Amino acid sequence: MTISIRLLEYLEWKGVDYELLHHAFVTGSLRTAAMAHIPGRQFAKPVVLKDEQGYLVAVIPASHKLDLGELNRDLHRKLSLANEKEIAKLFGDCSKGAVPPVAEAFGYETAVDETLEASPDVYFEAGDHAELVHVSGEDFRYMMHRARHGHFSHPN
Repeated sequence: MTISIRLLEYLEWKGVDYELLHHAFVTGSLRTAAMAHIPGRQFAKPVVLKDEQGYLVAVIPASHKLDLGELNRDLHRKLSLANEKEIAKLFGDCSKGAVPPVAEAFGYETAVDETLEASPDVYFEAGDHAELVHVSGEDFRYMMHRARHGHFSHPN
């Protein structure tokens, strides 16, 4: 598998310039960033959440930890982690654990931590554990313009 078809179609539809980078197979956002020699603060890590309103993907830097309490307060919701089975169903053309943070491409609401949006370049999983998408910070902000924005993560 390489880039997710839904992600590829979304990037093309949005007219986003991107670079596809190959790296050795590795799992985990921070390990992937290290393997690809990318600062963790520039690697977008999605966290799939759910509540009675539906699913939401929180996007934070790989070098950070999600503050779920802060996010719930900001959004006035009671989100909790989605399980692996739900995530596999939601992101069917992606490998387990390699979900792209561009949840709009899959029809899901997104919240993005503003720490990540300050990056000049952003990298993220393409849908498998051997390919990354590299976009400019400007294009990442453009793709996230409909997302909720806030500070809901802290450095590890």
